[in-house]
Amino acid sequence: MANYYLERTAQAVFTIFTVATLSFGMVRLLPGGPMDFLRAQLIQQQGGNFDQAQLNALVEAYTNMQPNDPLLQQYIDYMIGLATGDLGRSVWYGEPVSEILASALPWTVFIMSIGLLLTFTLGVVLGAIMAYVEGSKFDVIATLVSIFLSSIPYYVAAIMFLMIFSLWNQWFPTGGRMNPNTTPGINLPFIIGVFYHAALPIASIVVTGLGMQALSMRGNSVRILGEDYLRVAHLRGLSSNRIALRYVGRNAILPMYTGLMISIGFMFGGSVILEEIFGYPGIGYYMLQAISARDYLMMMGAFLLITIAVVLGIYIADLTYGKIDPRAGEGANRESY
Repeated sequence: MANYYLERTAQAVFTIFTVATLSFGMVRLLPGGPMDFLRAQLIQQQGGNFDQAQLNALVEAYTNMQPNDPLLQQYIDYMIGLATGDLGRSVWYGEPVSEILASALPWTVFIMSIGLLLTFTLGVVLGAIMAYVEGSKFDVIATLVSIFLSSIPYYVAAIMFLMIFSLWNQWFPTGGRMNPNTTPGINLPFIIGVFYHAALPIASIVVTGLGMQALSMRGNSVRILGEDYLRVAHLRGLSSNRIALRYVGRNAILPMYTGLMISIGFMFGGSVILEEIFGYPGIGYYMLQAISARDYLMMMGAFLLITIAVVLGIYIADLTYGKIDPRAGEGANRESY
């Protein structure tokens, strides 16, 4: 088992290391890319009133790399900067990329984690009910609605919600992440404002993701309801509630766990378009703003952060699934020997 954990940890570290190396290639090696654009931006901002040495010093201050150093030395300096949390400075905002992303990270985690949690919980409950009343009118209608909702992209639902609830009826704000008239902190007006601004982004996630979760839970539950060990449990006189929760619910939800953990990793990637639509300043919002402004260092810092989140989500799912499902743990045990 120790070898299994070590192997998965090494794979995660190698993936992040590879992405960081590719990020260095984007910063330094692309012709006409970030380094050249940064020089042009600095010349334009400063009016061209400095020599090449001053220009190189400014480029080094922004990118953690001295342009005149050998390529290997630049790579080492860049990786050391990443390891210490120095992602360079944003050309557009003029602030360290790490500080901008650190301030945006909690807001992305807030809306995406609540959206995924509600989607998973409501989907599991609805899918279980659909399975227990299989073939009824409720099951048929709920299945049709779930199929319809799962076919709608989340960004389409986001645009519809924005138009209906914000632009046409003005029930919700069109952008922002909190009420500017409140003081940030643990106080009721601020908390209400935060949830008020996050309501539509969260609703877009839940409405479009609920159907797929419900259908998955329904399929898993229907399959398990036909297993022989459930008939044995009924013959033993076990209560219906115990059978539903301990035998059906637990075994039906296990295959969905990995998907949930992977979704937690991918929530950063999914936030890019969603946050732009609602003008919600999170990781995805800043990434799209960086692409529009050709702020390469901000763009690559956000991309690296999203990659790390995806890798960690998969890594946690891989290591914890065996704890939840002993059969998977035994399989991993056998593979490691």
